[in-house]
Amino acid sequence: IIKDGKMAINWFPGHMFKAQKQIKEILKNIDIVVEIVDARIPVSSANPMLQQIIKDKPRIKLLNKNDLADDKITNQWIKYFNKDKNVTTIAVTTNIPGDIKKIPQICNSKLPHRGKPGKPVRILVTGIPNVGKSTFINILKGKNVANTSNRPAVTRAQQRVIVDKFTELYDTPGLLWPKIEDDKVGFRLSVTGAIRDAVVDIVEVALFGLDYLLKEYPDNLISRFKLEQTPQNANDALRQIGEKRKCFSKGGEIDLTKASEIFLNELRNGKIGKISLEKPKNG
Repeated sequence: IIKDGKMAINWFPGHMFKAQKQIKEILKNIDIVVEIVDARIPVSSANPMLQQIIKDKPRIKLLNKNDLADDKITNQWIKYFNKDKNVTTIAVTTNIPGDIKKIPQICNSKLPHRGKPGKPVRILVTGIPNVGKSTFINILKGKNVANTSNRPAVTRAQQRVIVDKFTELYDTPGLLWPKIEDDKVGFRLSVTGAIRDAVVDIVEVALFGLDYLLKEYPDNLISRFKLEQTPQNANDALRQIGEKRKCFSKGGEIDLTKASEIFLNELRNGKIGKISLEKPKNG
């Protein structure tokens, strides 16, 4: 998948093709779309095909995992996305259920003719794998009705969830697009865990992440791993992390794969700090 620093990912398994078809079929009965993206990579984690599918339906764009993202950058993204009159952007985290439970009321406020007994607001919930979509649905329902996992692509079938007499949710499998054209998008998705480590070169992914952090968040990196000197480049940073965390092979060489796993796990879990991996172009 990664060769000479280039990422070539073609993904469109049958259940994702089916999801796209299902969305088109049920859209005529949908009042509003809740699109969940990763606040750290809100463009890279958004399906570029979604706009042409939903057309002019009102949309709530949830920047999920905002507890892991840089607050300043997240605020820039909110202003950026809200330039679209059909979009309302909100930063949330499924770790704070109260944030999520406000969403149906926000949807209702945009659809005064619905949200009544016999006329519930019908919400389509969409987002790529591992972005928190199933957790979002479970919080609103108040019990586990959607499968959750840290592994991408767990939800495989569409389901209708009746939250209460005012709100219905329509869940779909994590919807991906046929081909990632931009290498950086693929790497960002891999760094955050949206693409499984098993299908990428984890060292190359870690080097991409380290290169970004050295440019944008060097102090976070140095502080977390107690590096004694600023790394010259991503390769140097990975080797220093390997030394600090005693990632050695039997021959005494630094185990770069193990060092990469440690770095990526700590980045994904927020242990390196609140980090955003992309910014608005005019931000």
